[in-house]
Amino acid sequence: MNDIVRREARIGALSGIGAYLIWGLLPLFLRLLHGVPALQILAHRVIWSLILLLGIVTLMRRWPAIRAVVADRRTMRLLLLSATLVALNWLIYIWAVLNGHVLEASLGYFINPLMSVALGMALLGERLRPAQGLAVALAAAGVLLLALNGGGALWISLSLAASFAFYGLVRKVAQVDALGGLLIETILLGPLALGWLLWEASQGNGAFGVECGLDLLLMLAGVVTAVPLLMFAAAARRLPLSTVGLLQYIAPTLQFLCAIFVFGEHMSRVHALTFACIWAGLAVFAMDGLRASRPQGKATAAR
Repeated sequence: MNDIVRREARIGALSGIGAYLIWGLLPLFLRLLHGVPALQILAHRVIWSLILLLGIVTLMRRWPAIRAVVADRRTMRLLLLSATLVALNWLIYIWAVLNGHVLEASLGYFINPLMSVALGMALLGERLRPAQGLAVALAAAGVLLLALNGGGALWISLSLAASFAFYGLVRKVAQVDALGGLLIETILLGPLALGWLLWEASQGNGAFGVECGLDLLLMLAGVVTAVPLLMFAAAARRLPLSTVGLLQYIAPTLQFLCAIFVFGEHMSRVHALTFACIWAGLAVFAMDGLRASRPQGKATAAR
């Protein structure tokens, strides 16, 4: 039994690390698509993700569960909202990477977990522990500092953090698993994505079909969209929430490093102070999460 538990934990850890590594290095992939409009890249992400997910669901024989979800009107309304939110998040992120704002994008995903905590308190009635309140306050101070000093492209950071935090909130209350939810979201977005690509092609602006290498990259966009989400789902099933919470900082850290050392984006003194506030808040948040998870583990072991 212990061997099975250890194997499951190892699979969960590798899946989680793999997912966040892909997300963290995604700017490098998106820069290869420089010259393709952000909306076209988004549309290709949706279409090729949908094709991949249809194949996976068919192989796993999950269609009865998908049909049950589709029959639930409340869940479908929630998934329509979550699809809108994730599409908005993807579009802003793609635009930010293509236009040299990877630094602000990474800041958004550093803010995201703390914004999720704040939303849980405001909308779900969850109570903040004192350390969590301090973490949120430190993050808010960093954002306010950047806003008062011009803000730069602060809207990118805040819109990415807010759209993904609200997406997580909606998916939390929707009665659907990760694979089924992602498939239905891409099905809902599919007609719009296909319609946009056909319109662009009719205007002579379509990127697909122009160059074989570019076509392969656009198709690969579906893989780098769907695969890390499925890997994350596998990790979330096998790992404690506190472990997943710590792993999530891999992605924005890699994005930050790409912005500074690969793309040569400038980090001003105000940016440095803002990141310092955010990182301090995240450190408090992470330590509090670890501390909160220990008594439960000890109590379980004692029983």
